[in-house]
Formats: sequence, C-alpha cells, structure tokens
Amino acid sequence: MNTSFDLVMFDLDGTLIETAPEICDAVNDTLRRFDLPEVEQQQVNDWIGHGTRELLIQALAYSGKTDAAAIRISDSLALIAAEFDKHYQRRCGTRSHLYPQVREALTALRSRGTRLAVVTNKEGRYTATVLNAHQLMPLLDCVVSGDTLPTKKPDPAGIERCLAQFGTPRHRALFVGDSSIDVATARNAGIAVWALPYGYNMGQPIAACAPDRVIADCSALLKS
Repeated sequence: MNTSFDLVMFDLDGTLIETAPEICDAVNDTLRRFDLPEVEQQQVNDWIGHGTRELLIQALAYSGKTDAAAIRISDSLALIAAEFDKHYQRRCGTRSHLYPQVREALTALRSRGTRLAVVTNKEGRYTATVLNAHQLMPLLDCVVSGDTLPTKKPDPAGIERCLAQFGTPRHRALFVGDSSIDVATARNAGIAVWALPYGYNMGQPIAACAPDRVIADCSALLKS
C-alpha cells in the first residue's frame, strides 16, 4: 500500500519521543543549584512546546514567584541557562523513550521512499542529542530546530524549508504533532495535520485544536 504523502514532518517532544521526565530532571537540577524550589512533572509537561529556553523561564518564574518578563531581561538568565544546558545534555536519553510504533513507522515510510523530517521548537543542540540517543537521526532527511531559522513554530518557516528542499507540493505533505502549536503551524503552511493524543499540548485535549485527524499512534501513517 502506498502512502498518500511524499513528505511527512514530525514534531519531536510528545510526538516521537517522550522527553518530559528528563527535562523535568534537568530543570530541577538547575533549580536546586540556585536554591529554588523544585517543580512537579505535570508543570513541566504543560510548559513544553515553545522551546527549552522558554520552558526554563517559566520554571524559574514559577519557582521563584517572579514575573516571566522580568526573568527574560535578567542579567542572571545566561548563567542559569548555562547551568541548565549542562544538566540537560547530561540527562538527554536517560529517561526518555520512543512512543509506540515510532521506529517501525519511520522505517516503513522511509522504505517506501517517503521523505521524513523533524520540525521542532527545541534548540538544535538538544534536538541532536535526543535524536542520536534514540538512533532516529539516520531515518530523517531533514531536521529543523527552534534555532535553525529566525522564527519558530507556529511560524511555518520550518515547514516551508522542508517543502522547498524536497520540492514537495503542499497537498503531498503532512505534519504530525501533539499540540495546538503544531496544528497552527501546519494550518499556517497550508498543509494537512494529524495529531497524537498522548503528548503534552499544555494540558488541553488535542481534539479541541481541530486537526484533520487524531491518530492513536504513528502506525496510522502506514494505512493512509
């Protein structure tokens, strides 16, 4: 059976890989270093989506009972971010895991000649570390991270780059994600979007974002 799409693009966190536990570990490593209260896993889950830097800012604001806008302009943010970077690079791959059917689906799609890409708001150094930790990089034709381009999702620039790189018409491309950010990105790019219900989406049900389809797992991509 041939797939209906020539190019399938994926979000990363909450779509291909369950990364929240080790992100939470790194956040709490950092908070402890600066004598701030730790945060709960669910809080971290709800902050995922806008990139790791923004997540750290939200955690610092919550833990320190400070306004996030003040943290963004704080002289200490660079120092704290460097501390987080050290902890997250060490934690990457320690408590994350692929969601069911991810490797099988990517392998099958690639064998059919489907182009595969990741478009994520996660910074590039973390994206590469996580993908390599789970041996996904060889299955991908393109990776666009949150700092690859001047803008990130929901701006469609990452999708546009992939479309241009592979010469794929919009009706032959699909985006697969787990959040309202992913749905908005695909809509802004004028392509189809399917959503997975097991990700983060800031604590909201994914069906409320009105994707074209909600799929149970990535094996649905092989039945399209």
